[in-house]
Amino acid sequence: MQQTNKGSRTATGGAAIRGATIRGVAKALSACVLTACALAAPASAQQAPAAGQSPRIDAIRKAGELRVGVLQNAPWLIQDVSGRGGEAWSGPAWLLAKEYARQLGVTLTAVPVSHETKVPVLAANQVDMTISPLAETPERLKVVDFVLYSSTSVCMFGLAANPKLAAAKSVDDLNRPEVTIAYFTGGAEEAWVKQRFPQARLRAVANSGATAPIEEIMAKRADAAPINRVPWVGLNRKVRGLAVLPAEANCQQSTEKASPVGLAIDKNQPEFLAWLRQVAAGMKPRLDADEMRIIEQSP
Repeated sequence: MQQTNKGSRTATGGAAIRGATIRGVAKALSACVLTACALAAPASAQQAPAAGQSPRIDAIRKAGELRVGVLQNAPWLIQDVSGRGGEAWSGPAWLLAKEYARQLGVTLTAVPVSHETKVPVLAANQVDMTISPLAETPERLKVVDFVLYSSTSVCMFGLAANPKLAAAKSVDDLNRPEVTIAYFTGGAEEAWVKQRFPQARLRAVANSGATAPIEEIMAKRADAAPINRVPWVGLNRKVRGLAVLPAEANCQQSTEKASPVGLAIDKNQPEFLAWLRQVAAGMKPRLDADEMRIIEQSP
């Protein structure tokens, strides 16, 4: 505030100043109250069910720990095996699990699971939730409920200098007889490619162990090939001269062959599920940012 010379002020002027100051302080306090209310609202909305409302939450609080099934699946859950100290796990799934444990006031306990056991451990009550990222499928929905916070999808890539790819403005433009699309036989994208591009020439190749049939693209035996959106970022960094569709956001918002991804809990826990989803929705910006951090740092 600027200093005033009281001797040069009239009584009326001083009253006016005091009135303005009071009104300013009142306005500031009002703004602070409104801000506090706005900040407090999400925390209140995410408050865990009280005792007696959710048997699962009651059991977690009584045990003093939240047991989560873990199995690395980048970029959502990463295990640090370097032995350098710090947390053994990181990624959006771990961030979310830590927030659940924090709000419940309990310890977070990681329970290793395998691809075969990550769903059955829920019904067996060996964990409270599996945070190893799972794609939501009709089969899994029969036995578990999901808390979705991300998705996996496919991009179509090729040489930027290829006139056929350069002329394509969308993935739909690749569905033409003059375009050759390569895919791995037995790969996750095989059935999708056949359905998505019925008019294109399809080239099936044996899986070389790579994330995508890059050899077919570089040798110009194919104009385009599918790749999961996550490894695409690393491939594009390593190999110069590639282009991708959809081009927006470097294909990270692709909806091609999209499948929701999240954590899972055993069925018939409505109060527990509603709270978990509410917390995840409130953390979505943080989870998205951490996911992109890991994707951009991937080799």
